[in-house]
Formats: sequence, structure tokens, C-alpha cells
Amino acid sequence: MHLEFPYLLGLLLLFVACAYLCKQRQESLLFPHMQLFGSAFLSSSVVLRFLKWLGIVTLVISISSPYSEREIDLEPREGYDIVLLLDASQSMNAMGFDAQNRERNRFEVVQEIVNDFIQQRSGDNLGMIVFGSYSFVASPITYDKHILSKLLSQLHIGVAGRNTAIYDAIAQSVTLMQETEAKSKIAILLTDGYNTAGSIPYDAAIALAQREGMKIYSIGIGLPGEFSEETLSSIAKETGGKYYAAYSAEQLQAIYAEINRLEKSELKGQSYLHKEYFYTYFLFVSLMSLLVYLLIRSKKGWA
Repeated sequence: MHLEFPYLLGLLLLFVACAYLCKQRQESLLFPHMQLFGSAFLSSSVVLRFLKWLGIVTLVISISSPYSEREIDLEPREGYDIVLLLDASQSMNAMGFDAQNRERNRFEVVQEIVNDFIQQRSGDNLGMIVFGSYSFVASPITYDKHILSKLLSQLHIGVAGRNTAIYDAIAQSVTLMQETEAKSKIAILLTDGYNTAGSIPYDAAIALAQREGMKIYSIGIGLPGEFSEETLSSIAKETGGKYYAAYSAEQLQAIYAEINRLEKSELKGQSYLHKEYFYTYFLFVSLMSLLVYLLIRSKKGWA
């Protein structure tokens, strides 16, 4: 056990000095006629002396703030830092992608499948970027899967505009990854169209991803010809990732299942110092000691 303010123990010297040098006036103040009822007995009582000094000593220890501390190490987790890049452009409103329910649009199917993927990546930190005419960070890199799923459920088509800024989204994902220290940095890019918006050129976006060591898995969804297979394939190849094409919800689910089988890499563990304070216990003992002390004195004084 340690004391946060050990120099306050010096107050004990003040009480000791006062016990010898200061004339006690408590009896005349509290009970003016107590000297007539055996004050000599009270002053010599071993019990009363013990209670008084127990109260004083524990009170001084209490204000010195006793505490214990221990370092807690969190075990390193196995996993990746993953950024999910989701297309929310107007074309994601197309229906018929899910053969089981053709009334659902592409974005609703993507939300469900991506949410399942999020829940399965228990050892990962994940972030999310949504793009349309522009891109924005829907969620920074986080370990909280509940918050990420809630944010995903609140997204809707057109939240970032009608068009498709794929390269801007890649560049923003690199910026998001720069704050992390994971050995493996992954981006999963999903779109159903061509790059039709944004200010970042293809070469600049790829160069940024390569410099950060970020591997991009690109997924094109929809009907053949609706998305640029050549561009998505090139993005994956130049960053060490893999390109996928999904023409149905079933195929998209299989793609995320395959990505889910990625080899794990270690994330850095964390440690923190845990402090536990005990001043309340000493303060309780002090108050109880002094209360009992005053109670006994009062009863003997009125006896």
C-alpha cells in the first residue's frame, strides 16, 4: 500500500505536541460540571485514550490518501485493422440482387451481409467509409462492433450523393489507417459502378495505399457491365489484394465468407495502471472511533 500525500503524516506530530502542550478544555465546554463526576477516572481511561488516538491516527492516514496499484496487461489479440468502403450511390437502389427477396435493393442486401461479416471479425478493429459523389468516415477504427453495426443500419442510399467517388474513398481509407499500428491493414471496397466523381486520380489513390502497405480487396456487385471489372481488378492487383465479382446476394455472401478466412496477424496488446483507494475505510474507522469516544465520555459524565 502507498500514500498519495505521505507528507501529511506530519500532522501526527502536531497532535502529539498538542496532547502535551495544550490544556484540554473540552470538558468545561461540553459538560461544565463534569469535573464533579470523576474526571480523574476519565482522563486515565485506557479505552478512551485508545479510541481517541485510533480516531486521530486513522483520520490522518485517510487524508494522506492510501492506495494500492497494479499494472494490468491486456493480451494481444489476433486480427486485422479493416476499413469497409461501401458504395451508397443512387445505383445501389436497384432491386433484384437477392433472388430470395427481389423487392430488396442492393444496399439493403449489402447492409445485412456486411453486418454479419462485422460480427464474425471478433478479433479485429474495423472502420467504415461511405462514398457517393464524395466520401466520408462513417466510423473511425474501433473495436466496438455494436456501435459499428448501429451506424451501418442507419446509413441509406444517397447519404453521400448520387455519383461514385471510388478513388476518393480509397485515399480517405489510407488517412484513416495512418493512425493505427497494426501489421496488417486491409480495405474491402464494394461498389456497383464506375468512378464518376471525386478529385483524387486513380494513380494517386493507389500510390497512397501502397505507401501505407494497405491491401485492398475489391468487390463489384450487380449485373455484368454495370461496374468496371478492369479497374477493380487493377486496384486489387496493385495493392496485393484480390478482386471479386458478385452477381447475386448469395455470391456476395460467399465472397465475404472467403475474406473472413484471412490469415490472422497480431495486434499490439495494451496495459494500464489500476489504482484502488482505501481512504474511505480509514475515514470510517476514524469517525466510528471518535463517536464511540464521545458517547462513552458523555455517559460517564452524566453517570
